[in-house]
Amino acid sequence: MLTTKPRFQTFAEYLQYEDNSEEHYELFNGELVEMPPESGLNFQIANRLFLVFALMLGTDRVRGHGLELEVRGEPKNRYPDLTIIREEHIKLLSQRNTILLSMSPPLLVIEVVSPGEIQRERDYIAKRSQYQDCGIPEYWIVDPQTQTILVLELRG
Repeated sequence: MLTTKPRFQTFAEYLQYEDNSEEHYELFNGELVEMPPESGLNFQIANRLFLVFALMLGTDRVRGHGLELEVRGEPKNRYPDLTIIREEHIKLLSQRNTILLSMSPPLLVIEVVSPGEIQRERDYIAKRSQYQDCGIPEYWIVDPQTQTILVLELRG
């Protein structure tokens, strides 16, 4: 049976949607775009970083790929590979693991660059711009291909 995905006029409408699946979607021009699973290497890198930060901050303040961020532009949401949240977020995220634009931004967002030019451009340019626009104070780009970590801090 062929089903059509719903269209959303606002991010608030999207937040009300439940499809009872484990899939992650980005909201792009009102349509749901299913996100592909992470590569094994990216998942492994993100998990190791999760463990390091969890030892320093505790597991409540460290969120993996399941945390959703509302952002400006298209798509309207992102799922960072790793996010360090504020203490105030812990209670706010107990119902839905989404940080809205109306909330304080997380302290740190980390993306592990996926293979491919489109993914590189997305992580280095599009996400960087969206995270900066949201006021996220620090953004790390972990690049397995170049074996580098680019640390970006928001100033001003």
